[in-house]
Amino acid sequence: MDMHAQIKLGRIFGIELGLHYSWLIIAALIAFSLAQHFRATDPNWSTAVVWGAALITSVLFFACLFAHELSHSFVALSRKIPVRRITLFALGGVAQIEKDAPDAGTEFWIAIAGPIASLVLGAILLGAALAAGWTPHTPPGIPLVAVLVWLGYINVLLGIFNMIPGFPLDGGRVFRAIVWQATGNAERAMRMATRVGQWIGGGLIFYGIFRFFTGAGFAGLWLVFIGWFLLDAAKASYLQFETTTLLKDLKAGDLMSRDCVSLDGGTTIQEFVDEQLLRSPHRCFMVTEAGRVAGLVTPREVKATERGRWPETRLSEVMRPLDKIHSIAPETPTVEAIELMAREDLNQIPVIADHQVEGMITRARILQALRARMEWSSRE
Repeated sequence: MDMHAQIKLGRIFGIELGLHYSWLIIAALIAFSLAQHFRATDPNWSTAVVWGAALITSVLFFACLFAHELSHSFVALSRKIPVRRITLFALGGVAQIEKDAPDAGTEFWIAIAGPIASLVLGAILLGAALAAGWTPHTPPGIPLVAVLVWLGYINVLLGIFNMIPGFPLDGGRVFRAIVWQATGNAERAMRMATRVGQWIGGGLIFYGIFRFFTGAGFAGLWLVFIGWFLLDAAKASYLQFETTTLLKDLKAGDLMSRDCVSLDGGTTIQEFVDEQLLRSPHRCFMVTEAGRVAGLVTPREVKATERGRWPETRLSEVMRPLDKIHSIAPETPTVEAIELMAREDLNQIPVIADHQVEGMITRARILQALRARMEWSSRE
């Protein structure tokens, strides 16, 4: 899922907060579900009260999800691990922590912080409902108390659900940390955690199908959807970890393409297309001005310019200046280059040393190296 497709809400402690567009769908479903829930809680409540309580509860629910993800982020920041953004999407939230935990202890505390926050928040909300006169197992008679009770229970359930020991749920990360600490082998721990995650995901799918055909209806399909998501996420997580393991000793300088073509800034786009793009296999083009590299131009800049303007538009007008593009040094680990490409949705990154472009590292070069290492690994 593309986490760039989001509505930005602002920042807290330098962490960008956002809502993925898929959240709008689930927010509407939750609001309608809550309206039915509150209408059943007390049929005497007016339509305005029911919908007011439903909308307020929906907003507070997603605030609770932010609190869950922020707890992960604060622990990561306390361990000197940067956090870029938190995004809520259809199935919950994700904190984009930019580096893997360096040890099992750090992994454990980052992972368990979220469920602890949800359980504590749930206990506080239920405690507030009790203080307001609510008695367990009885319908709340006041809309505010009904909101507190629902939020309290849902946060407790959120904390418990996230402790299921299947990666990439928080419980799976806790399980991985425990195995990592016990065995001293991060790869083995990851393999076990993702395998358990796939088993649990598959189990939820079969159970959801069974529930659907035995009368559970939408609730059964929801379990199938969650199971499918967990199964797919567990597979993707292990593939990402395997990629990191296979490429961890490679630097950007080892994989970069060194055949960048230098073009004068006065070259028109039409000349560039006719003489380079259509005839050359190269995709690294440096634009020079007064004998110095001033920027880079790619097919993306060409596509962004109206075709009718190609004959009179110079490369210097459409190039991306070096000081405004993402770049890395030759000694940058390839894994960091992959993370940057994924985070910024890039296909290639220039490798720069001493203000000079040394080459270009691309997704294709990385995939080629990964394929070669996977084949070599399979033969051992």
